[in-house]
Amino acid sequence: MSIESVEKVPSLVRLFLSFLKLGATAFGGPAMIAYIRRMVVEHKKWMDDASFRDGVAFCQMVPGATAMQSAAYVGLRVRGVSGAAASFIGFGLPAFLVMMILSALYVQTRNLPVVISAFNGLQAMIVSIVANAAITFGRTSMKTWKAAAIAIVAGILFGFGVNPFLVILLAAIAGIVLYIKQPNPPVVIASKRITTTRPTLIIIAAVILGFVILFFANPGLFNLAALMVRVDLFAFGGGFTSVPLMFNEVVNVNSWMDSPTFLNGIALGQVTPGPIVITATFIGFLLYGPFGGTIATLAVFMPSFLIVVGIAPYFDKLRAFSYFNKAVSGILSSFVGLLVAVTVLFALKVPWDFIRALIAIATFVALWFKVEVYWVVIAGIAISIFFL
Repeated sequence: MSIESVEKVPSLVRLFLSFLKLGATAFGGPAMIAYIRRMVVEHKKWMDDASFRDGVAFCQMVPGATAMQSAAYVGLRVRGVSGAAASFIGFGLPAFLVMMILSALYVQTRNLPVVISAFNGLQAMIVSIVANAAITFGRTSMKTWKAAAIAIVAGILFGFGVNPFLVILLAAIAGIVLYIKQPNPPVVIASKRITTTRPTLIIIAAVILGFVILFFANPGLFNLAALMVRVDLFAFGGGFTSVPLMFNEVVNVNSWMDSPTFLNGIALGQVTPGPIVITATFIGFLLYGPFGGTIATLAVFMPSFLIVVGIAPYFDKLRAFSYFNKAVSGILSSFVGLLVAVTVLFALKVPWDFIRALIAIATFVALWFKVEVYWVVIAGIAISIFFL
């Protein structure tokens, strides 16, 4: 991965505003990577196509929200760590603000009949949305019997109540063992790198200080932030892979909210620009108000940012490390099983009737034919209000 100079060097303000505008329409999660590429490679020519694809490959191999990390990678390449912060914050800010507003509205209106009707339908839709994500994820990960075996075992373990974080660690080990003879892809070592060690260590120190303050000031907020950090650190393959992790910890382990409420948060995440992991804002808001929503958001995105600025300059060495590639292969396979298992769990929580079943089927068909998810959700809300 070469780190050469780019054709143009935008100011931090221009970088922030460009990604802010893009983030305001960032529906579709990882699909937004194509729009990021169009802006930075074709229109603004901040970097060449090969360098951008190298960055996307890196973001897909490490945990975190892929589209958000791609934005940070562009900023890192063109303006260093400060550029990464400008693009990362700009891209994610619209999703955060919209989710904060929606969460506040939800708290005030969730007992109104029209809102109850809307979410009755949305909960059925979420089952289909997660099922579609499992199939989409499986298409790229399920290419061998080894991958299928890891996925099946992961799904069974999660279904029997094994902590998904442990399942992922076991999948990483299984990947190393099963793919031991698989050759590594050829790697080109960079001739020049951006140095990010010092600013990365400063940010990590600030994060640790923040956690220490939270621990003494509000243990509940500390636990919330620690959970969101763990979720992001284990969410390989994009935002949807965070759903089983978050569901298990929020609903099953800590009992911070019930399953229908969590499903409502996922539903709001689908009508919000940005990655589905923005559901963390909803969870934090419901538990601790606006401050909780802010802390949960910072915690769930901070690992993604630190991984980009701290590891991206050395991606070629990481990619050349054989065990890393094999572990990632195992982890990605496990998420197919986890997503299937959580689809079943979500389905068991929905009080099915003919209308809900029809909405779920229609949602799945629409997503199968590539209809944008926010249009599907908006149509589902309208139908739910009218019929439920």
